[in-house]
Amino acid sequence: MDLLRRFFGKETDAPAEGAAPHHDIRVAACALFLEMANIDSEFKGSESEHVVKLMRTEFGLADEHAKELTRSAKAELDGSIDLWRFTNRINKNYSQEEKLQIVEMIWKVVYEDGHLSDHENYLMHKLGKMLRVTHRELIQAKLSVLHGD
Repeated sequence: MDLLRRFFGKETDAPAEGAAPHHDIRVAACALFLEMANIDSEFKGSESEHVVKLMRTEFGLADEHAKELTRSAKAELDGSIDLWRFTNRINKNYSQEEKLQIVEMIWKVVYEDGHLSDHENYLMHKLGKMLRVTHRELIQAKLSVLHGD
């Protein structure tokens, strides 16, 4: 339980030299959720709502705060050329266990529609490597989501 409190309570990372202080690192996680939801180029309102719901339930946020974080993540994602800045921020601030929780959340986004597309599968494996998660851990997280563990 202490791990969950630490994980969900993380709001900022230590400011790097020249970086804006007090950046909410949950924006980085949300950006990955949004990228996955949009990978098939069919980003529907239900997927957007699912990401907001995920931010509320998994991060314990009020609805308005979850929506604001989602808007911030979308703006950062739109202004980014790749996902490295988001995965790097997560790698610097989250333990391996916490990163596995992020991976499970991304799998939840993938399976929101009950289907795994080739694009989603590719991106999921790419994110696993970028988050320094082993293939075994990636598949265990997937199975956990599929079986509702």
